[in-house]
Order: sequence, then C-alpha cells, then structure tokens
Amino acid sequence: MTFLRPTPVALALGLACAGPALAQPAVPSADTALTLGQVVVSSGASGPLEARRLLTSVDILPGERIESQVAQNNWELLGQVPGVMLTQFGQGTTSGKFSMRAFNGEGEINAVKLLIDGVPSNSNDGNMPYIDLAPRVDIDAIEVVRGTNDARYGLHNIAGNANIATRSGGNYLLGRASYGSFNATDLQAAAGIEKDGLAQNYAVAVQRTDGYRDHSEAQGASFSGKWFFTPQGGTSRFGLIARHYTTSAEEAGYLTRSQRTLNPDQSPAHNATDEDRRQVSQFALQGESELGGQLFWNGQVYLNNLDDHRFVKFSAGASQQERIVLETHVGASTTVTWRGGQTAIGRISVMGGLDAEHQDNRSQRYNTISQVRQSQTRNQSFDFDTQGAFVQAEWKPIPALTLVPAWRIDSIRGNYTNQLNGRNYPINDYGLIEQPKLSAIYAFNPAWSVYGNWGRSFQVGVGTASYKVNQTNDLAPSINEGAELGVKFRPAGWLDGRVAVWRQTASNEARRRLNDPANDSENVGQTRRQGLDLQLNARPTTRLGLWMSAAYQESEILQADAASVATTGKEIDHVPHLLYNLGADYQASDVLRVSAWVNGQSSYYLERSNSSGKFGNFAHLNLSAGYRFSPAISAEVLVRNLFDRYSEYVWWDGAQSLHAPGTPRSVFGTLAVRF
Repeated sequence: MTFLRPTPVALALGLACAGPALAQPAVPSADTALTLGQVVVSSGASGPLEARRLLTSVDILPGERIESQVAQNNWELLGQVPGVMLTQFGQGTTSGKFSMRAFNGEGEINAVKLLIDGVPSNSNDGNMPYIDLAPRVDIDAIEVVRGTNDARYGLHNIAGNANIATRSGGNYLLGRASYGSFNATDLQAAAGIEKDGLAQNYAVAVQRTDGYRDHSEAQGASFSGKWFFTPQGGTSRFGLIARHYTTSAEEAGYLTRSQRTLNPDQSPAHNATDEDRRQVSQFALQGESELGGQLFWNGQVYLNNLDDHRFVKFSAGASQQERIVLETHVGASTTVTWRGGQTAIGRISVMGGLDAEHQDNRSQRYNTISQVRQSQTRNQSFDFDTQGAFVQAEWKPIPALTLVPAWRIDSIRGNYTNQLNGRNYPINDYGLIEQPKLSAIYAFNPAWSVYGNWGRSFQVGVGTASYKVNQTNDLAPSINEGAELGVKFRPAGWLDGRVAVWRQTASNEARRRLNDPANDSENVGQTRRQGLDLQLNARPTTRLGLWMSAAYQESEILQADAASVATTGKEIDHVPHLLYNLGADYQASDVLRVSAWVNGQSSYYLERSNSSGKFGNFAHLNLSAGYRFSPAISAEVLVRNLFDRYSEYVWWDGAQSLHAPGTPRSVFGTLAVRF
C-alpha cells in the first residue's frame, strides 16, 4: 500500500494556496475533533487552547459512553476509541494496555503519554500503572490525541497522548452497583458539592472478581478527591487533587499451544504462587487564572508514587521472579495563553509552556521458588530528570484557514547506580531534543474541511538504556517524524466523520528487553508505520444513532540493526493490519435504550522475523440494554462477546508460543442511582 509523503512546507503552502480560490465559509470549522457516538460542534473560543483544537486526529470519549461500561480496568474503556488497539495480557495487575498508531502494546515501546486531569501519569518505562486511579463513575471524558504534532508534551508522547478528565464542580450524588460473570462485583459512588466558590468532588470504587480462568482472583479499591476554590469574580481557580489506588491479584500464567487447546481456563501448576500487589498515589496542586481579557495562565505541581511487588513465572522451564518497582516522580508545569484577537495579519493566539519532572526510581529482581528468594539478579537505583519548553501559535490569516506552527525542546539528565556492584553511570547526553511541528486546516464551508500536520516527537532509553552502562559514547535520541492528511466532513446535521492518511518513521528505534535482568534495551533500526483511518457518526432519526471506525495500518523495519539484519523488510511484531468498531444505539422509548456493537482486529506476527505464525484476530458482538425506572434510578444489562468467540493474546519466548486466552462470553447487571 502506498501513502502520500507530505512535507511541512507542502502541507502549509498547499492548504494556504488552495484557500483564496474558494468561497469563504460562513462558519468555518475550527477543529478536527470528533466526539464518539455524537454529532457535535465545538467552539473553544476563550481560555487556554484545548486538545480538541489540535489539528490532528482527536477523539473524545464522552462520559455517557463510559458510565454504561462494566470493566475491571480503565484501559478497557479505550477500546471504543477509533484506531486504538487493546492488548489483553490477563495476568493479574498486568491485565492489559492500549496503544495506537501501529505501536504495539507489548511494553517494549510505550508510545502514549497518559494524563489524568492533565497530570502526567506514566511510570519510568512509559507503562500506565496509574490508569485506574480515576474511578469510572468519576470520569467525565477521555481525550485521545493521535500523531506527532502536539507540542504540549515531550517524554512518551511518541504516537500521541490520552487525558482522562474527571468531574469538576456541580452538585450531585451518584452510585453504581454491578454484578456479573465470574462473581465480578463493582461498587462505585461519587459526590459533588459546590457552594460559595468551593467545589468538592469525591469518588470511591471497590471491585473484586474470581476471574475467568483458574487462579485469577483480583480485588482493588480507589479513592479520588478534588477541592477547588474560585475566588469572587470567577476569573481564577485553585485546588488540590488527591488519589489512591490499591490492588492485588493472582496470575493465571501463560499456556502452551497444547494446554490452550486442551483447556483454556486452566492455570498451570507452576503459576500457583504467582501474584502481584500494587499501590499507586497521585497528588496535585493546580491553578488557573485569567490575567486580563486576552491572557490566561494555568500551572500545577504534582507527586506520583508507585509501589509494585510481583511474583511471576512465564513457563515451566523458567525461574519464578520476584519483581519490585518503587518510583517517586515529582513534577511541575505551567502554560500561558495569549489570545491576541484580530490583528493586521489575521486572528492570532499564542501558547507557551514549561515543564519539569524528577524521577527517583528503584528496580529489584530476585530468582525465587514459591516466593522464596534464591538469588538477586537486579538492584538498580536511578534518577531520571526531564525539562521541556514549547511554544505554539494559532494563526488565522483568513477566516477559513488556520495555521498552527509549534516548537518544542526537551533535555534529560540523571544518574544510575547498580547496587549489586556499587558502580555509578552517567546518563546519555542527548543534548537539546528539538521537535518542530506544523499543522493547518482549511474550511471550504461549514460542512467540509481539509487538514494536515507534520511533526517530530522522540524516544530515549528507559531503565538501564538511558545511561552509559554498556558504552562510553553518548547515544542519540530516536526521532519520530510523522505526517497526516485528512478530511473532516459534516454534510448533514445528523452525519459527521473524518478520513485521514498518516505516516510515521523512526530514525533509530529501540525497544526494551522485557525479561532482561539488566533492564536494558536493543536496537530495532529504522522503522516506518503508516495507515488509513475512517470514522463516521450518524443519527438518521432522533432515536437511532450509528457509528463506525476502521483503521488500516502497516509497519515495517526499513533498515534493521546490524545485530538483527535479517529482520530488514519485516513487519513489527504484534501489529494487526486492521482494527474496527461499529455499532448502533436505539432509544426504543423514553425509558428504554438498547445498543449493539462489534469490535475486532486482524492477526499479527509474534516476533520480528515473522516466522512463528500469526495469531490474535477476533471479532466480538456485544449487547446492552438500559431501562430508566425514574429520573433517579436506572438499570442496565451488558453482554460481552455474545457468541462466545475465542480470542487470545500470544507472544513468543524464543522457543515456543505462549497464550493468554481472552474473556469468554460474560453478562453483567448494573443498578445506578443519581440525585
């Protein structure tokens, strides 16, 4: 498949030159965002520039599509977002994750920046142990930004970012109780109290399940509190956010191909003592203020803490490992937005920001037998500090055309100590990592607009690979260069959609060695990812809503590292070519709503030589029905994987394929109250 190869100059000049020859729209489209399952128009006319105003593929998952879901983990919610792939490991607290833009979910390259209410929420390696800090009943929306042209974030923002936005302000009392297959219980409650300028928001959740496989019990609890004060006049807001999540879970383990065929529900005997205990906390002080009619400021300081203790044995012939991760991240960020309004050269807004984060990380591993330590294989302590700055402008030289040039720079510092031998190592001097970006959109009329963007993001080593442990020369960062061309359309008030073609290349991609005692990485080489995205939302009647999305994607190792030259021209592992979702919501009456949707993907290769077969394809049909007894009380029944189609996650350990069966057909009932 051949894709366009746009350059930053071509994107800007091509769209700008197309503009004057076309009729000016009465109400030009100002953004490329789509709200899933809805037909909406956003304004974004004041305050800081919003995610939905970024001229790339932005998707907003609204609260009403979140609150009806029954999920053990928040990463499962992202399966509703177009172009997002879910990887279901099914191993206790390592239950799964989401990824996008043809990056897989293996954890080798974690390419998505996660935020919760704007607070950075990745661990050092880019994983997402903080994602369940926000109880689902408290989530107001999830914003997903795909691409390389968002200048607001640096580290881990390789393929894009996702922000979980929780409720803020209001007066309400919510409760949800769910029970279903595998003795899964989910109790959640949220309250909002707003009076005399003080907004308080609270949420709690308690969950437990026996799991759909043997030896897979899990339980967890979370708390979230937000206290924000708005002084008289209403032009400023300051507050505190505090969250905590604790969970423990048994691990069912991976099955060989023959074990999976014989009994996919089993847990091998060698996994009998595998389990994980995890605690995560997050605290943030945030503020925002209108400093005048044109100037807006916001800022924050935050603290993240991760304490994870895991016992895992991947196969009968391997040793059980005790894995301990202790991380404390302290950070701060601030942005200023100037909305200059109409000037002699058009309408202009400028946004600039600074951010910094200090990480204090510990990583330990032991070989164990039934959780009894035999030998220590890792004891590492490392600081990892990032500093970044960005500036981006939104310029409308004519009403129909918007240009967004941006520039970001990042620097990284730190030190590493191998506590096993007492040796210290400096971090690689990556220098100033420069990331220019450029975006544009032209609105032909209120119904049709064409947009394009180009930008650079970056990848650096994580764990040991960030430091000069195995070499004396400094390593350079891997630069990801991405481009996208798209059309957003709304030919009728009941129909909107977006189609986009994109490409992303990496100069010298590296990936973590997931089971490496040294916590090191290996070079993949020069890579290319590209794809085509299609999304549609329709509401042909007031009672019927239809939606669909399909993402076709390809990945290729253009020039492999010298140590794996045979992988040149091969596909990157665990990247299916096709991801798709389609569904319908029908309001049968004022009190009854029914929904049906299908989600699925094609198969993928297990490793970079592409010689171990393809696995992982599935298609699941899901149904739900909601009934409102009164304005305050409602009930819902959800059936996942109605036809009980088998699915699995599969990986290659170097000698054999190992399988984690996916969730079979499951049924859940929910009772919700709202006051």
